[in-house]
Amino acid sequence: MAWLKTSHRNNVQKYKLLENISSFPETDSDEAEDCIHDDDDNKIGLKKEVGLIGGVALVVNSIIGSGIFVAPQGVLLDAQSVGMSMVVWVVCGIVASLGALCFAELGSKVPQSGGTYTYILLAYGDLPAFLVSWASTIIIKPASGALLSLTFGYYVAEYITTGSCPPADLAVKLFAMLALMMVVFINCMSVQAANSLQILFSVSKILVLTLIIITGFIMILKGQHQYLDPSVSFKSSSTDIFGYALAMYQGLWAFSGMEVVNTVAEEIVNSERNIPLAIFIAMPFITVVYLMTNVAYFSLLSPEEVLASSAVAVTFADRSFGTMAWVIPLGVCISTFGALLTAFLADSRASLAAGREGHMLILASLVTIKWKTPAPALVLQGVTVVALIMVGKFKPLFKFTGTVVWLINAATFFSVIILRYKLPRCPNSLKIPTLVPVLATLFSIYMILAPIIAEPTAEYLYAVLLMLLGVAFHTVFIRYGYHPKSMDSITRFFQKLFFAGLSSFESVT
Repeated sequence: MAWLKTSHRNNVQKYKLLENISSFPETDSDEAEDCIHDDDDNKIGLKKEVGLIGGVALVVNSIIGSGIFVAPQGVLLDAQSVGMSMVVWVVCGIVASLGALCFAELGSKVPQSGGTYTYILLAYGDLPAFLVSWASTIIIKPASGALLSLTFGYYVAEYITTGSCPPADLAVKLFAMLALMMVVFINCMSVQAANSLQILFSVSKILVLTLIIITGFIMILKGQHQYLDPSVSFKSSSTDIFGYALAMYQGLWAFSGMEVVNTVAEEIVNSERNIPLAIFIAMPFITVVYLMTNVAYFSLLSPEEVLASSAVAVTFADRSFGTMAWVIPLGVCISTFGALLTAFLADSRASLAAGREGHMLILASLVTIKWKTPAPALVLQGVTVVALIMVGKFKPLFKFTGTVVWLINAATFFSVIILRYKLPRCPNSLKIPTLVPVLATLFSIYMILAPIIAEPTAEYLYAVLLMLLGVAFHTVFIRYGYHPKSMDSITRFFQKLFFAGLSSFESVT
């Protein structure tokens, strides 16, 4: 069996803090005692409620969001030809599969929640892990959640708005926040309910994409494949090798989310087996669906129509489905809501893992007694996303956060090799060929450098500033242990509000 030990130098202080809470007012229940003391007979922790089918649904739901409905435009814009855009999608599928293999080995070796954060903590230590948690919590995850929420809000508002005018900005934001509140509520109440909805949404979005694929191939059988003919599809292809990195940014954005089952590892039944299996089943399937969907798009739409479209799938539906064109916008809503549901499920577990190690507010590591969910972390995440939605102007953040994301990816992929030496006694874990993490790491480095070389802008300096600010926070609050006295009262308040305690987790021996 694998051996695993994480650093708990901050946990002693945390447990003392919770044990010093006298009791919950106006209750003498055993549940209150369990919450405060976290005794061995009834430990507070996440429940294993997600099986293999649920794990596959998590991956499908996380990856298939709004990307495949809008990303083909960005890929075509930078590839400059239909043929090369198809090549880019194939390369993106291969790269995503390499990364997925890395996460499969890591998931079989480290059965703790946290995903990327946990692997970097084990492989590189305290400061790099804190910076991962810092960047994810401050910018990366909230911006992604806000984008998904606003995409959902836009399509719902457009669907119910009459006339040809675009939906009002206020309506879009209201529907986005409504979706956000529903997602937070579902994830707070029940992991099992969230998992059941994952499966339902996964099936629904696959049905929508299947409808697009079948329609496209019917068009091809009718002879409408002029834009896919190799003799013309590669004309005017881009010759800028670094420019293709921008195209792959768009394509790989549509593949992001493959690590979701690793992030919720403590809630996966038989995680050493089911995490790799879920990834192996989902990734080839998603890659094939994406390629076939792009073929379907170009069976009907010209390159000019794709470039002029704000949502390629909706334009495709308008051209082919007639009065039933509303099905695709509905499918986009289902897809984005499902992806948002999965994102909150996974991101809150990463916050919980960081909170247990002292890299986030202690209240992020609290788990509710009744529902066994990290409700405080979910609510904190929801508040952050709402703030970004209200501000509205956050899309420029994606240019420099992409650099940070690929830096984190490179470190995670290379951690596969490092953890083989740090955690050598893992006979039952999966071991992929060493060439796989090496290639995945090298490609990640290319994705860091190529866009900067192709389009050097001041936004990339923000990534450096974000990390330097993180180092400053780590120095003050982690290394030197500055602890505002007011935080104890705040933590006690939220513990009582959510009726929650610190989650327990065991080392694997």
